[in-house]
Amino acid sequence: MSASEATTTVHRPDGEMPAHVWLPPGGTGPGLLLLQEIFGVSAYIRDRAQDLADLGYVVLAPELYWRTGTTVDESRPDFLEQGMALQAQLDWDETVADAVAALDTLRARPEVDGGVGVVGFCFGGGVAFNVAAVADVDALVSYYGSSLPQLLPLADRVSAPSLHHFGTADAYIPMEKVEEIRAAVDGPEVEFHLYDGAGHAFDNPNPMFVHEAARADAWRITTEFLARRLPV
Repeated sequence: MSASEATTTVHRPDGEMPAHVWLPPGGTGPGLLLLQEIFGVSAYIRDRAQDLADLGYVVLAPELYWRTGTTVDESRPDFLEQGMALQAQLDWDETVADAVAALDTLRARPEVDGGVGVVGFCFGGGVAFNVAAVADVDALVSYYGSSLPQLLPLADRVSAPSLHHFGTADAYIPMEKVEEIRAAVDGPEVEFHLYDGAGHAFDNPNPMFVHEAARADAWRITTEFLARRLPV
């Protein structure tokens, strides 16, 4: 756990959902809800949370697998299968409701000074999009949201400034689907970026997934977008 990371909970009708909070160096700032890949609040997600906190944001990452009573062991060779199995146990609407509750908890924290946005990767990218459709957020960043093809009927309800990242070699979201997503979300408040040769989860530093050039370029674009849309 980093020096600025702490644990908290989000109250839900059926229990307390664990969550992690990172504070920026100055102690206060705008809020960012950070939503996990299928691997949970992993070391990678924690690193990205710290990166965002270092930029000046108060970051909250909820444990969306909390009802399953287990987590992904990334030291095992079957970690991808573990993540897919855990994701399959989730009820989508319940998970979105959990994320909205986490957003409300973040917004209510005394350290949050300014607006509140949502950032999601992979599985979390789809949840983030759904959250932005049903809750008031000031900015949305979605990395290769894996559920977006099924969520496009919600596109007209997402009014927050939005940033979407996709690789052109995504094995889970083929380019024809990516183009359908681009057309559905298109608008003056939407930025949409493609990365040549990058596969799914290209921001994850695991050698199985990472595309270093795309990772660096997308993160630069993300930080510039947040600086404009959710300034610290």
